[in-house]
Amino acid sequence: MPTNTASRPPVAQQDRIFFLFNAVASAGALAFLAYILLIRRGGESHGLDLRFLPPVNASFNALAATFLATGYVAIRRGNARLHKFCMVAAFVASSLFLVCYLAYHYTHGDTHYAGSGALKALYLIILASHVLLSMSIVPLALTSFYFALRGEFARHKRVAKVTLPIWLYVSVTGVVIYFMLRGSLPAVL
Repeated sequence: MPTNTASRPPVAQQDRIFFLFNAVASAGALAFLAYILLIRRGGESHGLDLRFLPPVNASFNALAATFLATGYVAIRRGNARLHKFCMVAAFVASSLFLVCYLAYHYTHGDTHYAGSGALKALYLIILASHVLLSMSIVPLALTSFYFALRGEFARHKRVAKVTLPIWLYVSVTGVVIYFMLRGSLPAVL
C-alpha cells in the first residue's frame, strides 16, 4: 500500500521541529525546577504533608537504574523487545520521580545535609555532579527515544552511548543522596 509522503514534512524539517520541541520542553522543565528550588524554596502547603516522598523518590531512582541496566544487557544480547520495554519503564520511573520530586520540593523546600567534615564534602561533590548531569537527562532521553521511534538506530546508538552512563549515574546517585541525607538527619525525624 503506497504511503502519502507529500503530506509529511521532510526528515530534516521533522528533526528541526523535534529539536525545537525538545529545547522548549527541557528549558521549561529546568526553569520550573529552578523556580521551585531557588525562588520558592517551599512554602504554604495548605496542610499537605509529602514527607513520605523521599523514600518513594529513591525507589523510583533505583527502579530506573535497574531498568536501564537490564535494558542495556538486553540490547547487548540482541533482545530488542526487552530493551524497548526496559527503556520505556526507566523513562516512566524517572518521570514519576521528577513529578514526586517537584511536588515534595514545592511543598517542603530543600532538605539540607546535617553532617559535617569529610562526609559533607563528599555529599556536596556527589550532589553537585548529580544536579549538573541531571539537567541533560530530559533532552538526551527524548532524543534517544526520537531516533529509536524513527528507526534511525545508528543515530539512536550514538546518543544512547552518551545518555545511558549519565542517566544511570544520576539514578544511582539519587539513591546515594537519599541515604546520605537520611543518615545525616537527627534521630527525631
